[in-house]
Amino acid sequence: MKPVIVDAARTSFGKRDGWISGLHAAELLGLAQQGVLDRLDLDPALVEQAVGGCVTPIGEQFGNITRTAWMHAGLPSHTGASTIDAQCSTALQSVLLVAGQIALGTLDVGLACGVELMSRVPLTAKVGTGAGTPRPASWSVDTPDQYTAADRIARHRGFTREDLDHFGLRSQQRARAAWDNGWFDRQIIPVPIPGDELGTAVTQDQGLRETSMDALARLRPTIDGGLHTAGTSSQVSDGASAAVLMTEGKARDLGVRPRARLLAQCVIGGDTEFMLDGPVAAARILFDRTGMTVADVDLFEVNEAFAAVPMSFAQVHKIDPDVLNVGGGAIALGHPAGATGIRLLATAIDELERRDKQVAMIAICASAATTCMILERM
Repeated sequence: MKPVIVDAARTSFGKRDGWISGLHAAELLGLAQQGVLDRLDLDPALVEQAVGGCVTPIGEQFGNITRTAWMHAGLPSHTGASTIDAQCSTALQSVLLVAGQIALGTLDVGLACGVELMSRVPLTAKVGTGAGTPRPASWSVDTPDQYTAADRIARHRGFTREDLDHFGLRSQQRARAAWDNGWFDRQIIPVPIPGDELGTAVTQDQGLRETSMDALARLRPTIDGGLHTAGTSSQVSDGASAAVLMTEGKARDLGVRPRARLLAQCVIGGDTEFMLDGPVAAARILFDRTGMTVADVDLFEVNEAFAAVPMSFAQVHKIDPDVLNVGGGAIALGHPAGATGIRLLATAIDELERRDKQVAMIAICASAATTCMILERM
């Protein structure tokens, strides 16, 4: 069975305590699940399993949020539902898990999704009274925090504070241009603003901001003596995303036009010194596995967890800046951790169609679960 992606979409991403922070995570994810099905005019009863992601499954995101959202949206109870945590690559991993089941013949139709309301449930260790700590007292592996890891990458690759600021400015400028030109319009599922009696819906990302090199230079580093700042790091955000996959035969029977197919994918653990630099190695694996080269790829989407991550990727693989994160990235658009992977997927597919190109690579750092994918437009 050959899995195909028939659609990928997302809600707008709200900034911390912003436009959509008043929604419960189940409400927001349900909007994404229902929204992507409505776009296809697809009977929800055909979806055999939904696999969703959430990086901090505590509080209102606890208890299989994929299922809670699905049921709250009034979708069929017979659909199986699972929730995973693969850190920042969670939503993209959900896509791979659904695609794998389709390839094995377990499913004909599946839905992948992800959510994170970081305003309401901040990324934090899942601890509590009597619950213990995530690591045993005997833990001895050197695993830096993400801010230290990002700065290690920057210094390792020779990036200066000014280099990083240039990338942060570029992300904001490209995201603004993409929104102004309507490049993201197709992927957005509107979100009603809670409590708005006029029925206003959020249809644009809230993290966009006017900035300059001078303004970025005035920002304090995220850690003492560090290189990254809030202007060169991904934003704390709220958002959800969803994608529908099918067998090619099922799509044909239903009269649904597939938008893309997966050519190759891998999941790897990150280096324990640099932690976030895994996309470099993951891309190399896929190039070796497929025999493809950088020249065979039309577009690259590398998540902007920190500016140094896509910059490192581009330096090592000699990526033309004109085909890397062409509509900006998480620095400008936001990074609701459990949802970002499908945002990258939707952006890659939309941009291939807009440019009439064929192949894209998506990579997202996630320490122990760094994910990389090559897809082909259909």
